[in-house]
Amino acid sequence: MYSADQTRELQQSSISLLDKAQKKSVQPKDLDLLKNVLRFHEYRYYILDDPLVSDFEYDILYKELERIETEKPELISGDSPSQRVAKGLTKDFPTVQHLVPMLSLENSYNAEDLLDWDRKAREITGLKEIEYCVEPKFDGASISLIYDHDLLLRGATRGDGVEGDEITTNIRQIRSVPLSAKFSSYGLQQVELRGEVLMNKTNFKKYNEQLAEQNLPPLANPRNAASGSLRIKDPKEVSRRNLEAFLYHVSYFTRSDGKTQQKGKHPPENHSDSLEMLWQLGFRSPQREKKVLAGIQAVITYCEEFESKRDELPYEIDGMVIKVNDFELQDKMGMTTHHPRWAIAFKFKARQATSKLQKVDFQVGRTGSITPVAKIDPVPIGGVTVTSISLFNEDVVREKNLKIGDTVLVERAGDVIPYIVKSLVELRTGKEKDIVFPTHCPVCGDKLVRPPDESVWRCINISCPAQVIERIIHFVSKDAMDIRSFGAANVKKFFDLGFLQDVPGIYALPFNKIRELEGFGEKSIENLRTAIEESKKQPLHRLIFGLGIRYVGETTAKTLAKSVDNILSFQKFSLEELQNLEDIGPKVAGSIYQFFHNKDNIHMLEKLEKMGINLKSSKSELTVSGNLDGQTFLFTGTLTQLKRSEAEEKVEQQGGVILTGVSSKLNYLVVGEEAGSKLEKAKKIPSIKILSENEFLRFING
Repeated sequence: MYSADQTRELQQSSISLLDKAQKKSVQPKDLDLLKNVLRFHEYRYYILDDPLVSDFEYDILYKELERIETEKPELISGDSPSQRVAKGLTKDFPTVQHLVPMLSLENSYNAEDLLDWDRKAREITGLKEIEYCVEPKFDGASISLIYDHDLLLRGATRGDGVEGDEITTNIRQIRSVPLSAKFSSYGLQQVELRGEVLMNKTNFKKYNEQLAEQNLPPLANPRNAASGSLRIKDPKEVSRRNLEAFLYHVSYFTRSDGKTQQKGKHPPENHSDSLEMLWQLGFRSPQREKKVLAGIQAVITYCEEFESKRDELPYEIDGMVIKVNDFELQDKMGMTTHHPRWAIAFKFKARQATSKLQKVDFQVGRTGSITPVAKIDPVPIGGVTVTSISLFNEDVVREKNLKIGDTVLVERAGDVIPYIVKSLVELRTGKEKDIVFPTHCPVCGDKLVRPPDESVWRCINISCPAQVIERIIHFVSKDAMDIRSFGAANVKKFFDLGFLQDVPGIYALPFNKIRELEGFGEKSIENLRTAIEESKKQPLHRLIFGLGIRYVGETTAKTLAKSVDNILSFQKFSLEELQNLEDIGPKVAGSIYQFFHNKDNIHMLEKLEKMGINLKSSKSELTVSGNLDGQTFLFTGTLTQLKRSEAEEKVEQQGGVILTGVSSKLNYLVVGEEAGSKLEKAKKIPSIKILSENEFLRFING
């Protein structure tokens, strides 16, 4: 869309405007240039995924735009970047008629279907070989856009293909949809486009993480997330979901010269060129993903190659669309009332199927979480046979209105984890049964606890057999008690043989019996025995972390260790006293309180103490002085140059403190790749300094 010269010119204009913004000297006469610069940076960020300014610099320019338009509202234009976000809520979504019906596509599921379709196409056209354009079949929500005199006039859902819901306000929140496009440069006045709205996999994951933080049920899949987002009445919420759109078809247009509209006639000569036109106008078309191929055999090969790498894509697709590339041939082939004859969808292996929900088992995780697992009749989906599906928690079961005996729609998404989309309630016979959640642990019998504002029931008995193996593995791990030579494989083997039943059992292993096992020589046994003995001297914070108390990571473990002389003293702490400790909120305090008021857990700690394990605090080991005394840090996202534990250790070595959440107490937030909601929260607190990983390393090294 932008030439090299235009890019250099607009980038130079950005620098000039940023300089003016810092001097508070941007004037109304600069408004057109400012809008062009902002549109340019939106294109670089949302279309090319290659920004040339930081988010902070973009925000500075955007605020200048808002300031000028507030002072002089008569200068506001419909295509101004400020006009994306609407004020207030959308009251309803009126029904509108598409200029051209949005037809379905004929589907194919194997090479034979494509060969037969190609044969018919060659019979109609009289050609021995046809040139096809092949592009991904996006798995999102279909939309129709109308541009008039270069401005976005209307956006609508597909609806029934003839009419859809008018969702213009929500479409304007999608940054990859230009508010204006120079169709006039192609001699076009009014244009109707077809496309697909998506939520990419990364944004989908981040959004579900945000929901989890609020104890809300996750969205089922990116397609449902995109489709549901388009009908949200609050446009600001739509904007927060970071949707994107691919535009892949020009369905209708009128010419700027006033000539009668011509359906089926396009300014470019073929479909591939029309995708290039949309790309040049600033739309995200499948220009990079498309391929023009001669003959159906080349198409079949390309489709099979694309299916093998579908999970590597940043977004979901469920097949490929094959279109006759030449528009004159498309006109010659025509269409039925249902689908165009010149296009067909090659569907990948089914990732949805129906099955019968036979029963629900309740599994106990390492932290005691009770997860309902649906057992269904075996059903092949996406090349594997699915028999078990996690239902996450009680709220998800209630929300989906699931019952034993239901016929359910099952999907296996790109992350290969199957889930139940919904129950087919219209197929119920009346014999279905409610899913009843247990009140006591299905393994140890202890009463289950559901913490306030959470959706998961938990067993808080640390000796629960279902949790023991995973808890032992965590206890002996490097960041906990660091018992080398005692990996997960040995833990499971000793547990299965009856040599190890709980955490204290680590310190009473029958080495005489272990010596008889294959692969355990005298040297390996001595190494294991030595590592176990050495672990008894570990500082208290390692023991606390190794206990696996929910929400208690390494940082919180160090905070707790500094607060008592002996770990058993936590039996006397009230919830209020726990919350008075550094960086411990109500949720973490509640988890700690429950742990130390469970008699089984206290019995285990007393047993460890009799076996010689250190339960006392050594404050001198945890108090460090340095250049960062009193400074607080928090890390978010993925660090690429060192592990997070290593980065935190560097801070603590210089007297700094690691926090577990964003608050006014935080001094520095260090941001790695794919940073989540913590970064957004930190931006709202002016006192927090945000550092990249490189900036942190330079800072920490003096």
